Amino acid sequence: MTRLIAGDIGGTKTILRTIKATAGSSTYTTIAEATFPSQQYPDLVPMVREFQADAEQPLPETACFAIAGPVVNQTSQLTNIDWRLQSDRLARELGIARVRLLNDFAAVSYGILNLADEDRVTLLDAPVQRAPIGVLGAGTGLGEGFLVPEANGGFEVFATEGGHADFAPRNELEFALSEHIRKTNHIERVSVERVVSGQGIVSIYRFLRDVQFAPESPHVCEIIKAWERQEPTEDPAATISQAAAGEADRLCAKTMEMFVEAYAAEAGNLALKFLPYGGLYIAGGIAAKILPLLQSDRFERVFKSKGRVSPILNAVPVHVILNPQVGLLGSVQYALK
Repeated sequence: MTRLIAGDIGGTKTILRTIKATAGSSTYTTIAEATFPSQQYPDLVPMVREFQADAEQPLPETACFAIAGPVVNQTSQLTNIDWRLQSDRLARELGIARVRLLNDFAAVSYGILNLADEDRVTLLDAPVQRAPIGVLGAGTGLGEGFLVPEANGGFEVFATEGGHADFAPRNELEFALSEHIRKTNHIERVSVERVVSGQGIVSIYRFLRDVQFAPESPHVCEIIKAWERQEPTEDPAATISQAAAGEADRLCAKTMEMFVEAYAAEAGNLALKFLPYGGLYIAGGIAAKILPLLQSDRFERVFKSKGRVSPILNAVPVHVILNPQVGLLGSVQYALK
């Protein structure tokens, strides 16, 4: 039997799981699992040590960690947390023989290949073809990737850093939003991740607040101001999303409308680039929580609004992943193989 640790390392939280499996098998038994707040640790090593101590388990032979950031030569500088991880250092300091790092959206892509039917919901239906599969997902940041079919019936997985491509405003309001983000953050360019992510929800809200689109509710105002003082009491993006339900809070409702439209536009951009007739999967920590908004006509209209080539997207099936541990599932499957 092989014992290994699989991890899904994000800017907000990290999930670690110890499993036991027979060599060469794709099935396994979970021994222990825990979730940690990433920002409260200076590095992955003390987190894994704490996990191992709490689980009271012997050291595994192998570890595979899915990382929210680019992985080059088994080294990663995480995008939304100040960690620099190297597989050989982790192996040495943790006393684990083999450690591998994997881009988080490569892990999500591997996880897609092992999803059960109940782990996803279809937004836009179309016949599935033997063709590329696209993946994107907004959470703390925005991840993107794709899979290409191989002759042996499997898929080759590719991670990208497409979330850091330029944000492309589509109307006057979005142009004003982009300029507001640029000035507020003192940056020269605005990436799509600055809009399509949890931080993007907050940025859209602050823009609409500052242009006085509608009055703030006292509760949301308090949460945002605490966040601006770098003394957060609650997740501001989640607060805005919850306040938008039922559209009683016009400022929050408009924030989520703009967020969904930007999300749909970027999903359509990804679909044009890869023509994922095998399916386009929306992952990340936000999609499942705002599923009714994604199921609206607004998402489909913007997703397919691509001018002369709009009809191409009628053939792209679009799904939302409901399983929040798809990245962890993918890192497990990658480690087992």
